Amino acid sequence: MTIQSRPGRVVLTVAVMIMGASMSSAGTPKNTMPDSFVYLRDVDPTIQQDMRYFSSNNFTRQPVPGYDAPECVLVREAAEALKAAQADLKPLGYALKVYDCYRPAQSVAAFVEWSSEPDDPEAKRTHYPNLTKGDLFPKYIATRSGHSRGATLDLTIVPIGSEPSPVEGIPEYTEPCTEGDPNDNGLDMGTGFDCFDPKANTVTKGLTPVEQQNRDLLLDVMSRHGFKNYPKEIWHFTFQPEPFPDTYFDFPILPHPGNGPDTPDKT
Repeated sequence: MTIQSRPGRVVLTVAVMIMGASMSSAGTPKNTMPDSFVYLRDVDPTIQQDMRYFSSNNFTRQPVPGYDAPECVLVREAAEALKAAQADLKPLGYALKVYDCYRPAQSVAAFVEWSSEPDDPEAKRTHYPNLTKGDLFPKYIATRSGHSRGATLDLTIVPIGSEPSPVEGIPEYTEPCTEGDPNDNGLDMGTGFDCFDPKANTVTKGLTPVEQQNRDLLLDVMSRHGFKNYPKEIWHFTFQPEPFPDTYFDFPILPHPGNGPDTPDKT
């Protein structure tokens, strides 16, 4: 893995070979977003976006290849289902916030390469305090991710009116993720996002009544709108049935084509 600069920021780059055809199942070049995918902001701009892999506020501590904009991109069916879930939460004074949505295959390859590098003491302390880096692969980091199929996302619930973390410039928390993330405006779920620890499992011991109540709310609203939870991560859900269950896309996440007044920037 190497470091390469680009205007305004530093990013990781990785030389990878993504297996598969150069065209998607719909005949779209692999570097172009297919028509079946949408920007979440175009479906529901009230859902907050805190896209961690665009910035250095993530377990790799660096921006990740493939994330060229802090945008949530999903297949339309998943985005529409999220909009319905958001509508259910609004009367309760809550809203959804996404951390990650569609993930390019090149980004997954970068995670795999990162997992083979020497431990970063700061990343370990915050994101995998009770594991070694070698324990992460393949238990937590796989060579292929459901995120690359476009119907999987990571999210939480936030109070309406609260503000997500800024995309850049936020100091990463230094306490173990098992103690939560003081910079996150999400409801207390018992851990921070991307916490490689059994405490992040959907069913786990040691939660407070409030943490369990918040998890139950998230699970309930998502399941009622067609999303299945991944048991090892309370924040991880997949819309079902998946429109592309066997296709792993690799088009990069690019800036929204129009950040004008009709497409407010919620990141």
